[in-house]
Amino acid sequence: MKSINIPRRSLLRLAGAGCAIAACRLSFAADQYPSRPIRIVVPYAPGGGTDVVGRALAQAMSKELGQPIIIDNKAGGGTVIGSDLVSKSPPDGHTLLMTTSAIAINASLVKNLPYDTQKGFAEVALICHGPNVVVVRADSPYRTLQDIIKAAREKPGKLNYASSGNGSAVHLAAELLKSMAKIDVTHVPYRGAGPAYTDLLGGQVDMLFGTAGGVSKFVETGKMRAIAVTSKTRSPAYKDVPAVSETLPGYEAEVWYGVFAPGGTPAAVLARLNAAIRKAAEAPDYRARLKHEGLTVAVNTPQEMTQFMRSEEQRWRKVVTEGRITTD
Repeated sequence: MKSINIPRRSLLRLAGAGCAIAACRLSFAADQYPSRPIRIVVPYAPGGGTDVVGRALAQAMSKELGQPIIIDNKAGGGTVIGSDLVSKSPPDGHTLLMTTSAIAINASLVKNLPYDTQKGFAEVALICHGPNVVVVRADSPYRTLQDIIKAAREKPGKLNYASSGNGSAVHLAAELLKSMAKIDVTHVPYRGAGPAYTDLLGGQVDMLFGTAGGVSKFVETGKMRAIAVTSKTRSPAYKDVPAVSETLPGYEAEVWYGVFAPGGTPAAVLARLNAAIRKAAEAPDYRARLKHEGLTVAVNTPQEMTQFMRSEEQRWRKVVTEGRITTD
């Protein structure tokens, strides 16, 4: 076969033309985005704190993007099932993941993840953050965190706590408390917060670690009693509830919420989504809703969210390793 020699200058021109075409396609994709309804996958059961935040965000973003936004609850696997679905979706910005710090925790907690946390997702933005809350039934004999620690030390392994699932932020918050308090309390994971709330109220479990947003309606109606928050200091939404750190100095385990797209989503689409989230965050109704749920609005850029994710993965890897925490 006769070889063809193409001058280097021509190759550079062809390469430049290719880059220009690619850039035009990305620009066109961003200009046309979104071209149909957007699906936000929430990897938790309906009724939990993440579901509450997701629906509030979807309503606010829909107005800015001009398309309906559908919340799709895909609970199971400690958020892995829903996260995996998004990681394998087309990277066009029409399927998103709205999750918690569980995505950073799972990177070290869950063996044989079906996706690569760093390559499978493109960070869009942090949405908000807030404390987890330790709650018991209204008729529970445990009125303070000290009561629980005392009972757990007297009867190791007899007390149990519910969470929205293995690998969730509330699970790790509880395990960190167990480690620092040196107590043995049995974990009862559920497929989402809703079923966990039901069993706490029904007396099947002794206490529950939940998100501030998820348990607020039960605390307000007197069905649950909040006995501690996991933020560094007391939360404005639970101002009369002590922080865990008041009993265990140095303890802190807030939960954060963020939006992710499939890995490979064009930067222009990520920027469009980020702008929509920022606009949503300015809406008084949205901010009031999150404040009511005990959450603080905190939106960052895609680049800042990537840096934040890497630091969170490192932080929780240390907790998982030193605590020898598993999902078994």
